[in-house]
Amino acid sequence: MEAVLDVYQTAYDPNVPVVCIDEATKQLVKETLVPIPAERGQPERVDYEYERNGTANLFMVSEPMVGWRRVEVTKQRTALDYAHLLKTLVDVDYAQADKVIVIADNLNTHSPASLYKAFEPTEAQRILSRLEFCHTPKHGSWLNMAEIELSILSRQCLDRRLPDMDVLKREVAVWQDNRNHEETWIDWRFTTADARVKLKRLYPSINN
Repeated sequence: MEAVLDVYQTAYDPNVPVVCIDEATKQLVKETLVPIPAERGQPERVDYEYERNGTANLFMVSEPMVGWRRVEVTKQRTALDYAHLLKTLVDVDYAQADKVIVIADNLNTHSPASLYKAFEPTEAQRILSRLEFCHTPKHGSWLNMAEIELSILSRQCLDRRLPDMDVLKREVAVWQDNRNHEETWIDWRFTTADARVKLKRLYPSINN
């Protein structure tokens, strides 16, 4: 826990950005009847019945210190998907950075091994050399600020029926662009000192 909090307290360095990564699942839902549009005195009316149309995965990549985020929609969240996300992170999103510090949880796919499953060893090592991982502890995923971004995305964009991947990608892209345009950043104030007081019960007892 303190390792993550210490990273958040470091001074901003554009050559070594701190990027949070997390993912969520979205159920795709088709309407069985065409909704009746809203009119004066009447809200939009949607039938309670619907048709399940599979699920999609959403990777949230967020640099909270500068108010930037990118959402990648995929069919699944395998080690290969995660590896390609990391490749895009270092080759496209942060091509000019010396190193990218990645905050992520301890999901089994969130490890350097994923890169070696997706790429030849030389390429995997090239990508890995540009990354430094800092994992949240077990039951400590709330320390990952990408989780906050996913919560906002869920409330502002995903709290409705979206029928398929194409619509989901389009709607998420609009949300992403609008939020990046606003440069909304996260004012994280929970520090290591706070943790030692407020979460004292989580620290081991020292018997003198």
